[in-house]
Amino acid sequence: MFRVSQYMRELAQAEATGAYPVPATRGSGQPPGPLGPVVIWNLIRRCNLTCKHCYSISADHEYAGELSTPEVFTVMDDLKAFRVPVLILSGGEPLMRPDIFDIAARAKAMKFYVGLSTNGTLIDAPMADRIATMGFDYVGISLDGIGATHDKFRRLEGAFDRSLAAMRMLRDRGVKVGMRYTMTAMNAHDLVPLLRLMREEQIDKFYFSHLNYAGRGNIHRSRDAQFETTRNALDVLYQAAWKAACDGSEQDFVTGNNDADGAWLLQWVRERFPRWEAPLRQRLVAWGGNASGVNVANIDNLGVVHPDTMWWHHSLGSVRERPFSQIWMDTSDPLMRGLKMKPRPVGGRCASCRHFDLCGGNTRTRAQQVTGDAWAADPGCYMSDEEIGLHQADSAAEAVA
Repeated sequence: MFRVSQYMRELAQAEATGAYPVPATRGSGQPPGPLGPVVIWNLIRRCNLTCKHCYSISADHEYAGELSTPEVFTVMDDLKAFRVPVLILSGGEPLMRPDIFDIAARAKAMKFYVGLSTNGTLIDAPMADRIATMGFDYVGISLDGIGATHDKFRRLEGAFDRSLAAMRMLRDRGVKVGMRYTMTAMNAHDLVPLLRLMREEQIDKFYFSHLNYAGRGNIHRSRDAQFETTRNALDVLYQAAWKAACDGSEQDFVTGNNDADGAWLLQWVRERFPRWEAPLRQRLVAWGGNASGVNVANIDNLGVVHPDTMWWHHSLGSVRERPFSQIWMDTSDPLMRGLKMKPRPVGGRCASCRHFDLCGGNTRTRAQQVTGDAWAADPGCYMSDEEIGLHQADSAAEAVA
């Protein structure tokens, strides 16, 4: 996840004070040693919707072999011992799992940061009360567009109204709520209206997700938004985040599934605030780009561990056979070995990119799905050869020759 608002607030502070702020370091009260990854946990595959871009290809029926409540609790004990800081409870539709609130209550008691990822259509007033009482740290609800656009993606008439109503009920109960949006060529026109809706409804967070080639999203990759549309959309998003930062708003803007967003922000800042390009670049290099297999992990409904949610076609092992902590540190798997390398063994134009140190080679899933090679250049990078310094590199090589 690329935290756009974090960098925009730093830029706003720099503009106001004349000095780029030094980020806070970990407090002395924190125990030593590295933290485990953020774990996105698909506790259930069943869903009341069959969305066009679903990476888990869920449907409204039972799936055999899912982890039982005691098995989930055993895994949670291992995750806590491994210093996993965050659990994102997802699905399918997690609210369809009968023990979801038992799991959430135990996670909160164990001091995890606990998020809930839901489509929102099952949230009525009593359910909103229960979610608020549970104390989820964050609830993300997907909106793919306004009205009929969203309903078409979700394949359910009235889905937009129900999801928006859920956001309002949770907001009114003091729950931190996020609007999640995956952009494709079929819904790019609704980005601006959704950002307007976020402001008007006082929603806490906007998550802009690039389409990744996994599950049903892979079927629609030919309709992925063209690169110019993506660039224009990010400019709109960055401007909204910049305005919020300058206004002192607490609303957050983040992006996901395309780590070129950091390089695009650097270019955005170079054009507007060139004196802050160098310190921002240092911050982005520290961020490091793609975190699959390192700082973000996935456990699916059957207990199978994956490098992230878009790698469901690649198993690292099952928590029924080995603890997550052992699976995660095992680099005998070639993919995990490569993901944990620094720098990663990425080829093609990514290998020569001047932003490689802040992007990390972007999303390996897209490369694998399109070329069959997980270490090929990411076909989803929307930056030109000139913008990533390839023309300069070619010219330098010719001069040496």
